[in-house]
Amino acid sequence: MISTHILDTHLGKPAASVAIKLYSDEGILLGEALTNADGRVSDFGLTEFKTGAYSLEFSTSAYFESLGLETFFPKAVIHFYVKDASQHFHIPLLISPFAYSTYRGS
Repeated sequence: MISTHILDTHLGKPAASVAIKLYSDEGILLGEALTNADGRVSDFGLTEFKTGAYSLEFSTSAYFESLGLETFFPKAVIHFYVKDASQHFHIPLLISPFAYSTYRGS
């Protein structure tokens, strides 16, 4: 399973209503979701999850525009590799208008 959450470090709160797309390594759209009020997506609705490369595309520009803020990064894309599909992969994103970072969560 793949899950994520976004924390807006500029405001110190979760980033709600951010569109996120999950892609396979071949660029096939596997799922999409909006973050909830707590900035989380717990499930992309995958019926099959296997070993391989994936990417998450976070559409951050609309989020910052809704706050009246400019951003340097209109999207944040995180590429990652799954070696053991039986594990849970939680991929957090920390954002501000001019920076972002990520890590493998638990």
